[in-house]
Amino acid sequence: MTPVDEIEDSSAPLIEHLAELRTRLIRSVLAFIAGMVVCFTVWNPIFDFLTRPLCSAMAARGQEDCGLILIALQEGFFVAVSISMLGGLVLAFPVISHQMWRFVAPGLYKSEKGAFLPFMIASPFMFFLGAAFAYYIVTPLAFDFFLGFQQPGSLVEGPESETAAAGIAFQGSAQAYLALTIKFIVAFGLCFQLPVLLTLMGKAGLVSAKGLAGVRKYAMVAILLLAAVATPPDVVSQVILFTVVYGLYEVSILLVARVEKKREAHLRAEGLWVEDEDEDDEAAR
Repeated sequence: MTPVDEIEDSSAPLIEHLAELRTRLIRSVLAFIAGMVVCFTVWNPIFDFLTRPLCSAMAARGQEDCGLILIALQEGFFVAVSISMLGGLVLAFPVISHQMWRFVAPGLYKSEKGAFLPFMIASPFMFFLGAAFAYYIVTPLAFDFFLGFQQPGSLVEGPESETAAAGIAFQGSAQAYLALTIKFIVAFGLCFQLPVLLTLMGKAGLVSAKGLAGVRKYAMVAILLLAAVATPPDVVSQVILFTVVYGLYEVSILLVARVEKKREAHLRAEGLWVEDEDEDDEAAR
């Protein structure tokens, strides 16, 4: 076989993989578009659902009207499109994850499939858990904090006459409120992926529980920066996000340690475990 034939034979599988990847991507995009169309027809109830935390926070302060305004003429359309994109992604996520699995699975061994599949299932579960945490716990607290900067108008008595003091009332933009709420939901949903990601990396041997514990102080600084960037500039949401993500980091250390113990027990049973030199030194001491 000539070198040219070898190159052609090696390029054939690559072309087949690229063709399959294109097929999987097309199916995922079509599922996303179909989900968008469905959500676009019912975007009003979805918007009502997303505004419940704001309405509840305003009702707690005695403000009955929680209506939002459209600042620009086209803002209502973009609100509907934003809701449709978010809903389309949620509806299409099972299809997208299935297409990802069908593309990756043929290249995995049976044992690798058994190890990877639980993480595929845990990932959407943790995302929805984070999104629910943001919607039901974080956003009501954050919106109540923001609404606390309102103040009613009043009359100030001066030496000669009374002077009117301007009040501050919330009249929110529908698009700005939706962007803020989606930012909360997506930020917490992605942050809740931390245990899944680190445990999967531990399963692959890329990180260790000892290594994660050793960089704990650097992780705290990184989480603080993440909380500052991913949330609006209010102390309440930043503290909550930092506390939750750091707690997930500590949980990840425990999960990675559990994975390492299982791997060690499996290798010891097969007689393939090799003691680390550092462990031997510690045992000798």
